[in-house]
Amino acid sequence: MLPMPFDYETLRLIWWLLLGVLLIGFALTDGFDLGVAAILPFIARTDDERRLVINSIGATWEGNQVWFILGGGAIFAAWPYVYAISFSGFYLAMFLVLSALILRPVAFKYRSKRADKGWRARWDWALFIGGFVPALVFGVAVGNVLVGVPFALDSDLRSTWSGSLLDLFTPLPLVAGLLSVAMLVVHGAGWLSLKIEHGPVLARAKRWGQGAALAAIALFAVAGVMLAYGDHGFRLIGAPDTSGPSNPLYSNAEAAPGAWLENYSRYPWMLIAPAMGFAGPLIALIGIRARADVPVFLGSSLAVIGTISTVGLSMFPFILPSSVQPSASLTIWNASSSAMTLWVMLLMTAVFLPLILLYTAWVYRVLFGRITTAEVRSNSDLY
Repeated sequence: MLPMPFDYETLRLIWWLLLGVLLIGFALTDGFDLGVAAILPFIARTDDERRLVINSIGATWEGNQVWFILGGGAIFAAWPYVYAISFSGFYLAMFLVLSALILRPVAFKYRSKRADKGWRARWDWALFIGGFVPALVFGVAVGNVLVGVPFALDSDLRSTWSGSLLDLFTPLPLVAGLLSVAMLVVHGAGWLSLKIEHGPVLARAKRWGQGAALAAIALFAVAGVMLAYGDHGFRLIGAPDTSGPSNPLYSNAEAAPGAWLENYSRYPWMLIAPAMGFAGPLIALIGIRARADVPVFLGSSLAVIGTISTVGLSMFPFILPSSVQPSASLTIWNASSSAMTLWVMLLMTAVFLPLILLYTAWVYRVLFGRITTAEVRSNSDLY
């Protein structure tokens, strides 16, 4: 085993950053798949048009889900308390997401097995569900984390959850959910700008992308106002023990409305994240109106990076705050695995993450190019 060159505090910070990278990687790759599926029934009217849209993501959607698995695995190994409490507490929401994600591959595989219009239309709506529902629920989940999750811990670290599925859909989580949908619809429109032929389908996709970009800017601003002036926020009392053993019962946290914005006054460089959150949709909007394809996708990607980074930086060092027992809130300092576990995982990540990135880059390079209606009609291997 290689000697450990990092102290416990640094390892925790590295894994907090890596978790953010994995979540952003998932949103950047599988995010445009979800966005494309969410607007499929509205931008494609004929069977050829719908096959054109479906096959724009047909070759890569399975590989893009690797980032989802990596993110879940990272939470399980690096932040076991977070994994145990969030995955059990959000069980029904997770079941809803997984049901939608399971529906998606079935729709891809069975949609074109029969030429019947009704058959294909039903599977097209299944693809819509597989795109819209995860995009919405992921955003709602993030909004609930910002509000605070209703869990408590006893002296034996056993958790109890006092919320229900309907309790997840309060104003801020709903705004976050709609923001997630709008952001990914822009991202989907950006992907189609690069991937399908110029024509009526792309024109409709850009109109949807234009509306979604305006909605994303407005919803991002509304969410910021709600965080600034609403009854949301948590802070640590005193200096945390950044190198001490993990114990969620000693987080020294309290509920503090407006506290999510304190990091930006403490570390002004963090303002770059919300700036990207606003600039990304604006760049995509300008690209759509200027009929420039590349800026649309670059802008939507910037929006994804900025929005997710804003959440992470606003909450730092919190990962899963508790609304009913703030002192049990999980932070990067009190909920991580041991230093040795984090170090071994980091070694594995240093080997395998570059391989995944290289393989992903190679796949996209091989599959680069626009799909045309003529190709969809003539190639029997396509969906």
